[in-house]
Amino acid sequence: MTFFKFEADFVEALRCIPMQVRLKLDTCGIKLKLQDWNHFSQTERQTLVELPCVTTAEIATYREYLNQILIQHTGESGTDLPIDEHPPWMDAATIPESVTAKAQEFGLTITGAQWMALGAIERFALIKLSRSSHENKNFLPAVKEFGLI
Repeated sequence: MTFFKFEADFVEALRCIPMQVRLKLDTCGIKLKLQDWNHFSQTERQTLVELPCVTTAEIATYREYLNQILIQHTGESGTDLPIDEHPPWMDAATIPESVTAKAQEFGLTITGAQWMALGAIERFALIKLSRSSHENKNFLPAVKEFGLI
């Protein structure tokens, strides 16, 4: 399990959706609202953290489990999201424009070599934290944590 330091203020109680779960949501193609996450028990949240979601079978199992608990708590299954066959966080050679632009807001430049040295979960986090629709107060702490400055 990978929790980032920038998530420390909420990750112990899992009151927000951690990056590793958000990655699994994108992988299995389900949108999960924070209000729905907050209906889940601590055990259910922990299970979503711990369940693997890499192979085709694991992705199907993860999706099924998530939909089961969503139906149990909200009466509805999750909203489907398109699954990107070539997600940008898996491309170590190309820094997404949103990440470059967000870094520039802080007067930073992330080099291709730095991007390539990051793990997929770190690239995923920076992509999510750089989106204009996301509260991105954690972008700079993430950049620091990942040793990019």
